[in-house]
Formats: sequence, C-alpha cells, structure tokens
Amino acid sequence: MSQSTAMDVDAIVQRYVAVWSEPDAAARKRAVAELWAPDGVEFVEGAQFRGHDGLVDRVAEAYGLFVGSGEYHVTHDRHVTVHDDIAVLTVQLRYAKGPREGEVAWAARAFLVLDDDGRIRQDYHLTVQPLPEA
Repeated sequence: MSQSTAMDVDAIVQRYVAVWSEPDAAARKRAVAELWAPDGVEFVEGAQFRGHDGLVDRVAEAYGLFVGSGEYHVTHDRHVTVHDDIAVLTVQLRYAKGPREGEVAWAARAFLVLDDDGRIRQDYHLTVQPLPEA
C-alpha cells in the first residue's frame, strides 16, 4: 500500500460507510466505482459479489432492505486498524427509530484489502452481532 493510501484510510472508511446509506442510485454507482477496484469482490455470509456491477447490486439491495426502509442507519465503531494494505473496522446497523433508537442491531468486522490506489480489492464481512430474530 502506498504512503498516500495509508494516510487516506480514514477517508476510505468514511466513504465506505456512506455508500451503504446513499439513496441515489447514480451516486451509489459512482461511489462503488470510486471505492472498489474494477475486479473487487465482497465476501459475506457465504456469498460473493464480484466486480462493479455485482457490488452495485449488492449495495443497492442492502440499502433497500435496511436503510431505505427507515429501520436502520449505518455507522462504524470509530476503531480502525491498519496493517500494510488491510484496514479493519466494525460496521454497524443502528436502530433509526423506536424504543431502541441508536442501539446497535447488527455488527460485522469488515476486512478491506486495498490496492495501491486505495481502492478495495477484497472486502470480507464477518458478522459479530447478528440481527435479532423478527
């Protein structure tokens, strides 16, 4: 990872968290292209989402299910660890309304493997707090 990428990890993390909350499909597509390498891949719960098209679909689906529904908003726990080309953070869904508003409903460790341009080559989500049963 380049030195400039190491210094930009905070910006990468902020853009990564923001992409999951982007309501505009065109802006979301641009954000995916800026964040992930063209051959980037996300691994989550036994599924893989490859390339910009697969990632755009994945982010759009997650947005619709969780943020677009008004049930949750996406945050991270503010603790980011960086080692060489890997950034690790905990992504969270927090309740957006109701008696549990602001509480964490779901959390996953995201391991982002970055390329020399600071784009995500590989994105691994490992759930550490599953959503409660409905």
